[in-house]
Amino acid sequence: MSKVLDEVLAANARYSQTFGDKGNLPMPPGRRFAILTCMDARLDPAKFSGLAEGDAHVIRNAGGRASDDAIRSLVISHKLLGTREWFVIHHTNCGMEYFSNEIMRDLLARSLDTAALDANGWRDTGRGPGSTEAQFIDWLTIKDQAESVVADVQRIRNHPLVAGDIAIYGYVYDVKTGKLVEVPQATQIGKAR
Repeated sequence: MSKVLDEVLAANARYSQTFGDKGNLPMPPGRRFAILTCMDARLDPAKFSGLAEGDAHVIRNAGGRASDDAIRSLVISHKLLGTREWFVIHHTNCGMEYFSNEIMRDLLARSLDTAALDANGWRDTGRGPGSTEAQFIDWLTIKDQAESVVADVQRIRNHPLVAGDIAIYGYVYDVKTGKLVEVPQATQIGKAR
């Protein structure tokens, strides 16, 4: 086994010993809201939004973007599990700001190994083969955090499967301070009708 695997299994063993009555939590989130945010390891949505198990749905992907799959999850969250408010939370210093579709496609065309970032930008460190399949993916990169929050809230709000009476809020999490900073234009667009 790997060191990481051993650590995860040991942590789970400790956690399960004090699991208590959490096995009786209902499936719908108790506080009736969902968060769409980035997968960045520096973000802990439970801590920055005061969540306990069973409180809310947390949907994470690279950049916290309103991808088709994220919207699928939000629609399920509302339609089947009753959430009434959604938060779109991007963050400062996001890795999605450091590349473009073209850069990602070029890197993957060369090799599938992990790339490196230096003063000159991203460079491939591996040996091929790579794959040209990356050209068919929109990597949903970010040029401006506030603009991307607005765009994602607008995409969710305008989606034909999203009920108009769901409030959608837009925020940027500051990785240096831990504060959520509202993007007023996004929250205005996401206002429940």
